[in-house]
Amino acid sequence: MDTFPTERTAIVTGAASHRGIGRATAQRLAREGWSLGLLDIEGEEVAALAAALAAEHGVAAVGMGVDVADEQAVRSAVDDLEKDLPPIVGLANIAGVSSPDPYLDLPDGEWGRVMRVNLDGVHHVTRRVAQAMVRTGVGRIVSLSSVSAQRGGGTYSKTPYSVAKAGLIGLTRALARELGPYGITVNAIAPGPIDTDIMGGTLTEERKAAMAADVLVGRVGTVDDIASAINFLLGAESSYITGQTLNVDGGMYMH
Repeated sequence: MDTFPTERTAIVTGAASHRGIGRATAQRLAREGWSLGLLDIEGEEVAALAAALAAEHGVAAVGMGVDVADEQAVRSAVDDLEKDLPPIVGLANIAGVSSPDPYLDLPDGEWGRVMRVNLDGVHHVTRRVAQAMVRTGVGRIVSLSSVSAQRGGGTYSKTPYSVAKAGLIGLTRALARELGPYGITVNAIAPGPIDTDIMGGTLTEERKAAMAADVLVGRVGTVDDIASAINFLLGAESSYITGQTLNVDGGMYMH
């Protein structure tokens, strides 16, 4: 496809949290004129967000309560979104859970819980959405990894989280190879410390200062820092970027 579609939908997972990256991303994409399919386990919250964005920005938006770890629920939700919205061109995989327990003290089932949401969930959504993008002939997929995947932790979440987020980098590279011939780019973003509730609740000024000590720009990141990067990688101007992991971390990790 020679031109980027003007009528286009982005699927955003994990959009409900009021202080989260998913909500900030949905808001940014709505301002850019994207129609939105918002998926989150908190169905009422995400439906209310979709209605608010549609009213404020004049875009089509649908919010659905879906557990991304449930493959059949994901497939059914995307089926419905395809019927109600313009062609799916963008996907932002943001839904995730934290895991602060030390490896030697992992509760029973914690490893599987984190993998089901942070890795399997991304696979479920991506596979179904990629099938839709192949029919459209153009697509942009962005998944949220973490600097923890590259540094082996060292932030809030520990081993299962770091392993799952490292898996997303491998998935990104493999999918970039497989989906490139269909006009689909696939990239990851690795945030550094961001002021969201996934960091264990609202950050105090003391925690922000401690985290910022490792950051070259001297501050903890904001949800808008990440939403801006996602918006770029989902847009028309990123067509020659694929298989990459973009660190948005204030210089915490350089490779």
